[in-house]
Amino acid sequence: MLILKCAACKKKLWRYDKIGQGELMRCHKARIDKVYGLEENNGKICCCCGRAVGIDKGSYYQMIRKAFTSSGSKRNSAEKNKRHR
Repeated sequence: MLILKCAACKKKLWRYDKIGQGELMRCHKARIDKVYGLEENNGKICCCCGRAVGIDKGSYYQMIRKAFTSSGSKRNSAEKNKRHR
């Protein structure tokens, strides 16, 4: 699980189940485990401090790379297959 934080104020945004080793470009809403704090303004996802961290694209958020930081570990694809059996 990854913890996403605002790059400006360092507040936690949400806990996310990232699968694969690639960069975090999209956050699928179904994989968001816990929301700590965020606001939606005109289709943009913002931290409580007002900084935009992503854009709502329906089933996922398109992330703005420089607007957030993440910590934690990513799952690899083999773990995903084991979990769904």
